[in-house]
Amino acid sequence: MARVNGVEIDNNMRIVNALTKVRGIGLSTSQKILKDANVSEEIRVKNLTDEEFTRIRQEASKYLTEGELDSRIREDITRLKDIGCYRGIRHKKGLPVRGQNTRNNARTRKGKKKTVTNKKK
Repeated sequence: MARVNGVEIDNNMRIVNALTKVRGIGLSTSQKILKDANVSEEIRVKNLTDEEFTRIRQEASKYLTEGELDSRIREDITRLKDIGCYRGIRHKKGLPVRGQNTRNNARTRKGKKKTVTNKKK
């Protein structure tokens, strides 16, 4: 198995699809990497030469992937919380950040439902 940015990729896959197994590299980024490395998208991983694979690794290392990407996202969320902006407050409270309705849904962010009992009159 071949390794790209610390992730082992399957030898039987086409290289354009195999690169998408690395977190932070999608299909369009994978196509861009292969174009810059002058490698055909149709080649399978097992048929790549060492020179081609080295060029692909060098191009892929220019993008944020795996641990670097996770730490960058974590830093961004911490920054939002520190400055006290709306999105930071929503992150702190564990509510949806991107404007979703919370009256009936948002169970993934809010967690298990907590029933509140009514007072008797």
